[in-house]
Amino acid sequence: MVPHDILINWTPQETRVAIIEQGAVQEVLLERALERGLVGNIYLGRVQRVLPGMQSAFIDIGLERTAFLHVADLMPQIAARHAAGREAEATPPIERQVFEGQSILVQVLKDPIGSKGARLTAQISIAGRLLVFLPQDDHIGVSQKIPHAQREELRQRLQRLAGEGGGGFILRTNAEDASDDELREDIAYLRKTWAHIRARALHEPPPALLYEELNLAQRVLRDLAGPLTRSIQIDAREQFVALQAFAQEYTPQVLERLTLYRGERPIFESYHVDEEIQRALGRRVELKSGGYLVIDQTEALTTIDVNTGAFVGARNFDDTVFRTNLEAAQAIARQLRLRNLGGIVVIDFIDMVRADHREAVLAELRKQLARDRVKTMVGGFSQLGLVEMTRKRTRESLSQMLTEPCAACQGRGRVRTTRTVCYDILREILREARAFNPREFRIVAAPQVVECFLDEESQHLAGLSDFIGKPISLQSDSAMTQEQYDIVLL
Repeated sequence: MVPHDILINWTPQETRVAIIEQGAVQEVLLERALERGLVGNIYLGRVQRVLPGMQSAFIDIGLERTAFLHVADLMPQIAARHAAGREAEATPPIERQVFEGQSILVQVLKDPIGSKGARLTAQISIAGRLLVFLPQDDHIGVSQKIPHAQREELRQRLQRLAGEGGGGFILRTNAEDASDDELREDIAYLRKTWAHIRARALHEPPPALLYEELNLAQRVLRDLAGPLTRSIQIDAREQFVALQAFAQEYTPQVLERLTLYRGERPIFESYHVDEEIQRALGRRVELKSGGYLVIDQTEALTTIDVNTGAFVGARNFDDTVFRTNLEAAQAIARQLRLRNLGGIVVIDFIDMVRADHREAVLAELRKQLARDRVKTMVGGFSQLGLVEMTRKRTRESLSQMLTEPCAACQGRGRVRTTRTVCYDILREILREARAFNPREFRIVAAPQVVECFLDEESQHLAGLSDFIGKPISLQSDSAMTQEQYDIVLL
């Protein structure tokens, strides 16, 4: 593994994190204040109303609207037995479990939407990097996504590590290959967090926020900072002090590497992170040798095409192709992390005649992907010369977070030509002339479409006007895109 540095750029509206390895940006993480929800937050609430007819209660947790708690979210033991398919006693009605004015510990399951309040549960769970802690239960579980053959072994291992400290745990998918030390650290962190929540619940009057899901900067200290982290720099003094307090309490091993950035230039500008983000939103990635990649992200998969471009520096064509593919393998692994591309990825390397060249390129790709925190699987070359691989989806890609489909082309990446739009307009006028009898037709369109009608298509426009026996006038509207137009009947 390679040593790395972590940069944190904080503003009130957005937090951005960049991971730098060997002087190059490898990963970018974003969190926006307005997009952070309440799911996972734990509150000490007060029961405001109990509704026996709905078997629900409204809980005041200090928000604008009271939150909603159903009887099914009150009893973890009964819910667990139902989930296991065993016979369970009837759930006591909600009016026998809670009463108005009662203080109750609850967690947000669903954010408030429109006029509806938040949905709550009394079955608390706290997510860590590798585990989910169930403080009110003693269940030891393993993610269903982990192969069945490994689950029992992992369950016994987790049971041994959890010891007698109380509570249950669920091993998350990304903990499949975790070491005992990593699991112990996560167990200790989760139990400490729960002890802190309980202590606050005893001293604070309801309604009170007892635990808030960690923000991005805190998750960086918990999940990303490790023995290979050389430095963690943040550019906001107030957040630096808050992170110091968090690290002192929960991750003391990284405290000495946390520093306040004092440079005159913005932190992301100093390390050229903004330039890398801008380049990562484009399709084309230039290689140092003169070759390039073309990356296309679709809903089903991502395709990466490798091209030699201007690279002609090797002694023969085979050598040129091999060197370009080797450099491309390194660049592809980096781009997958930087853009956070997940799901199926199909790579079209330049065709190689020699089998040893193909094996060397595959080995280089696997070596570079081994540095990725996200799980990847790589197949060999197919009969068509393509390499298929998968990378686990963990969150939205960088492009999905920062961009939206173009209003002009609806995300196609191409627009109809002015001539195509002109012919669409002529056909529509012909249809309208058969159905209506206006004094005049007026075309309102983008300037380039109007110009096409006045120049190249003027003969066809005049011919249609003669055919329908009505004048056709033109009006330019610079606010319209090339594909937009209106036909006004006067």
